[in-house]
Amino acid sequence: MGRPITPLLTVDLMLAMGDRIVLIKRANPPYQGQWALPGGFVEVGETVEEAAVREGNEETGLDVELKSLVGVFSDPGRDPRGHTVSICFAALGRGIPQASTDAQDVAMFDLDDLPPLAFDHQHIINTGREKLRELIFQAQH
Repeated sequence: MGRPITPLLTVDLMLAMGDRIVLIKRANPPYQGQWALPGGFVEVGETVEEAAVREGNEETGLDVELKSLVGVFSDPGRDPRGHTVSICFAALGRGIPQASTDAQDVAMFDLDDLPPLAFDHQHIINTGREKLRELIFQAQH
């Protein structure tokens, strides 16, 4: 029996800095030039937590501290490249945001005033909005 064909595994970050959420502008297709949550593919040999910290740092230049699980997002149509399953974390970012690797820009946005987002990232943010608000509140007090 051959190896099963399974979805690809990705991570996304709802990354808070101050009272804002950090988004990246995608440098590559799909959704090139659109805003998205920082994230990417999990590499063989790393945990999803390690992947989330690595991807967050690579794309935003920030030190990333994971705080909680937002959820698992597995709609087979969520990525036009094929079936991916994403594990999303709420996290705090520290440092000076700088775009690199797969990001052409990085910026901070008010959670209630977001640009149109790539993939299913608006759905992910809607799902994790209260978790992120709680995280922002705790970080400020």
